[in-house]
Amino acid sequence: MCTALTLKTRNFYFGRTLDLDKSYSEEVVINPRKFCFYLRNGYTIKTHYAIIGTAYVKDNFPLYYDAVNEMGLCIAGLNFVNYAYYSKERESMINVAQFEFIPYLLSKCASVRQAEEELKNMNVTDTPFSADLPVADLHWIISDKEKSITVEYTREGVNIYDNHIGILTNNPPFDMQLFNLNNYINLTPEQPHNRFSENINLDLYSLGMGAIGLPGDCSSQSRFVRAAFNKLNSVTGEGETDGVNQFFHILGGVQFSRGCCKGVNDYEITVYTSCCDVEKGIYYYTTYENHMINAVKMHNVNLDDEELFRYPHIKSEQFNFQN
Repeated sequence: MCTALTLKTRNFYFGRTLDLDKSYSEEVVINPRKFCFYLRNGYTIKTHYAIIGTAYVKDNFPLYYDAVNEMGLCIAGLNFVNYAYYSKERESMINVAQFEFIPYLLSKCASVRQAEEELKNMNVTDTPFSADLPVADLHWIISDKEKSITVEYTREGVNIYDNHIGILTNNPPFDMQLFNLNNYINLTPEQPHNRFSENINLDLYSLGMGAIGLPGDCSSQSRFVRAAFNKLNSVTGEGETDGVNQFFHILGGVQFSRGCCKGVNDYEITVYTSCCDVEKGIYYYTTYENHMINAVKMHNVNLDDEELFRYPHIKSEQFNFQN
């Protein structure tokens, strides 16, 4: 259960919520240009674009949840349970394991257009990372400041959708999520007019009544509608502080509080929320336990290094006492 978002002001921002019933010791990971990716197809990527994002690092391999490369290409993987389907290896194509999807494309591609070309010859396989880390059912949002797409692998094949609203949640498939927005055509940030009947006087007793009917539950379809309404009606300043602040406010409208959604093992919570200033390479984040906005700067490290730079998420609340 997650929500991904893009926001364009003077700068371009990309991020997501990760909503799960447990944490996997996530870290902000900077992947320098000379860190080697050893792929399961036998190919080694020795040099590539630098990458920053949140990942679970296992056996020195960053399993990215969301990430951005130094050229401005962004990818996030979100749960797509019971719909996602990955193939066995195919001789005629470039075989990439599902968990390699993000680092492979961010290593090679500088734009969505290049990623689309790469996807034409790419086969995403059902190869698990390890016995204790089986293949996750995911779909992906791929974005740059000019364009976003959604990529879904199903039993029917691969579907690549233009994602002109720059939002992704989970089930159902993306085309159904877009169609569902038609059901909310009457929502407005303005005060509504009485369309109920000319034969009855109805009062506007509160501000915000134009958005009555906006779904408030935790389901992925409702979060898609809510995130779309909040983003597309967003009024954001041009400064860095304005953009980051607004980004976190929009995603704040779809976050999970502990106790509201029972998961498989425990209650789902918003484990972390991220917002990356794509052009500056600054990765901002908050965690469920820590509402302070923390930041890691990609360009403050040696991007020609060969080893990962790792920054564990800060999970202790920090209070600012004013007296």
